[in-house]
Amino acid sequence: MSALAAAPLAQSGGPVIPNFGRGDDCIRNNGKFCLHWFLDNFQQRYLPRVGEHLKMTAIAIVIGFVIAFGAALIAHRHRRFELPFANVASLFYTIPSIAFFQIMVPITGIGWTSIEIALVSYTLLILFRNILTGLREVPGEVKEAAEGMGLTRRQILLRVELPLAVPAIIAGLRVATVTTISLATIAAFITPLGLGAPIFNAIQSGANTEFVGASLLAIALALLADVLIVLTQRVVSPWTRARRQSA
Repeated sequence: MSALAAAPLAQSGGPVIPNFGRGDDCIRNNGKFCLHWFLDNFQQRYLPRVGEHLKMTAIAIVIGFVIAFGAALIAHRHRRFELPFANVASLFYTIPSIAFFQIMVPITGIGWTSIEIALVSYTLLILFRNILTGLREVPGEVKEAAEGMGLTRRQILLRVELPLAVPAIIAGLRVATVTTISLATIAAFITPLGLGAPIFNAIQSGANTEFVGASLLAIALALLADVLIVLTQRVVSPWTRARRQSA
């Protein structure tokens, strides 16, 4: 070291060591849940995962509902179609979720396609059963009265059967949506998408806050989705609320 460089060090009593502090005690000790860390990292770490989770769920529910609705309409008119479709849907529903995702990887690869095929398959049985039950629980005398008024079969379906089947359909939609939100976390087992990504990462690293934060967000999404579906039912079928109030 040159004399010119050593002089300032000698005058100041030696080199200056930066003081970075002790850090956050909760994070350093891996506390059960560090709220401030969760809030500070929410936008960067969690918000993109929430968006992915919502996207996975919405795609699965929309596709599953379209398939189940069409199948239920066919089974409503042709009873022989009900048992084969229900058996296939039941088979998909009984496959463990992790195994289902693993089975799809060699077939459709790692990505959105494998995830959505598995998630859609889990919605079919729930939606199909509820839609079909709602259509079949329409009282026979109501349909006879509609026929007496000169309505065609299609008009009876659109104006009578489907409106009266709304409560059963919505009930199935609620169960399917909440189930899909929970199963979507397992999708991170094959690719880091959705809220399952921080959950699996926390399991491997032992980060309690990351695990609890992602889990709470998944629960909040399920509760919020359920509330929104209930509110939607009240909007599209106000007569059901009036019926309950009169009862």
